[in-house]
Amino acid sequence: MIDAATRQPLDAASVAAAFRFATDWLGVHIDEVNALNVYPVPDGDTGTNMHLTMQSVRRHLDDENPSDMSKLAHALAYGSLLGARGNSGVILSQILKGFAEAIREASTLGTTEVAAALAQATESAYAAVMKPVEGTILSVCRAMSEDAASHEDEDGPIELLKRVHAVGEIALEKTPEQLPLLAQAGVVDAGGLGLLRIIEGLIAHFEQRDLPPPPKIEKRAQEQFEEEAFGYCTEFLLSDVTVPTSDIQALVAPYGDSLLVVGAEGFVKGHIHTEEPEKLLAEVGRYGRMVRSKVEDMSEQHAEILAGVELSEAAAPSTALVAVSDGYGVTKVFRSLGARVVGGGQTNNPSVQDIADAVRSVGADSVIVMPNNKNIIMAAERVIELVPERDVRVLPTRSLGQELAAAIMFDENAEPESLLANMQDAANASHTLEVTTASRDATIDDVEVREGQFIGLVDGVLMVAAETPEETLRNLLVGVGDEAEVATLFYASSISEEQAAAMAEELMNNHEDLEVEVHVGAPDLYPYLLVLE
Repeated sequence: MIDAATRQPLDAASVAAAFRFATDWLGVHIDEVNALNVYPVPDGDTGTNMHLTMQSVRRHLDDENPSDMSKLAHALAYGSLLGARGNSGVILSQILKGFAEAIREASTLGTTEVAAALAQATESAYAAVMKPVEGTILSVCRAMSEDAASHEDEDGPIELLKRVHAVGEIALEKTPEQLPLLAQAGVVDAGGLGLLRIIEGLIAHFEQRDLPPPPKIEKRAQEQFEEEAFGYCTEFLLSDVTVPTSDIQALVAPYGDSLLVVGAEGFVKGHIHTEEPEKLLAEVGRYGRMVRSKVEDMSEQHAEILAGVELSEAAAPSTALVAVSDGYGVTKVFRSLGARVVGGGQTNNPSVQDIADAVRSVGADSVIVMPNNKNIIMAAERVIELVPERDVRVLPTRSLGQELAAAIMFDENAEPESLLANMQDAANASHTLEVTTASRDATIDDVEVREGQFIGLVDGVLMVAAETPEETLRNLLVGVGDEAEVATLFYASSISEEQAAAMAEELMNNHEDLEVEVHVGAPDLYPYLLVLE
């Protein structure tokens, strides 16, 4: 018998609360989903990318606190587009976009409205993919939406979700029959499982269930594949776009495969696997303002998995590290140093829940959190109360430079007390030099700047203004560069590899004791970011 309460239509506030909880539910299952990820390449990040996408949805739900379906729809569609990460995240954003479009004019959600929303979610997801592949998240979504259409209105929305979830599980089990790569690896589709975990989280909210413990991961499917070249997973988010989305799609298409280019509300989100990431980002950057970009070496991700130990035999570390990071090159370095990364930084602060999700997702009892920005420190400190089951320590880093210097000292087998002291000393001995552009005319700290001019900051303090990013960085190092021995230079996609190499060579010539290491992938607002130690 169906409980009368489950037949009641759902209002916007209850649906928003369910999506918040579903984000936490998926967060518990990140590694479970990652362990299955072999399609389109075995880089093991599907769970991470889907969760990052849901975290962005949750941030917009928290900011907008929707009281009606129109506002809820905006938070779902807008939040998922801006936060979409990876192939699976972009497809998930289109599922949520379709769902949102269908409910926008509704007052409440009953069985009919939910069924219609699932149908439009499927339609939106298939339309976004240039070459839809069965045996993926698309197949699972379609199976659920087709089944939803057959249910009677009196079933109620929650009962409908439970029934389509069961159908989705059956569809997920069939994915290896549809996609040979899954059969070869002996797994079901990771994206399909991620979608089911989200639906499961929605149901669990209405049933008032607690979050489960993270599943134990015995093996990773990626270990069955030999090391080979997979290219670079490249993403971009543009605002103020001056051409139709279809033009951006046509521009990007020759660069590679796994192509997704979608747009909404003045933004265009793109995802592609390519061998020429910097060239692609520089080209699309001419057609709008680059809000965010990310490049990940999928071959390197796969190699790291192959180099890992047997999970079933690996002892849990004593201490884990969670770092807030911005810029794909900076993020790559943090991951190489053993950190679980939370996306965010200047103008893009993660929420308390985002940081708490990362803390819950690691295996250690003690967790050190590094916020990297003074505006994020308070959010990081609130995680201590939110995750009482872990020993959470906040190292109050105020810049990416402090954070990187501290991360180099991280040792997962060390006790947190001594580790924190060593990391704090390293952070204190570092300097962060940032080159960005002025957003307005101003005189700050006796430095006059014009809107659009390049400006340079040392540890957050404005020091110089100049006409080129190179001149700005060169002037920043006067005095402070003589004290340093090691420098790490990150450059954004607006700077060519040749420019960055020449800049590094010049800095070493001007400061004879300075060794400069160069990485592409500075935060998008910063042509250059230099860390001195």
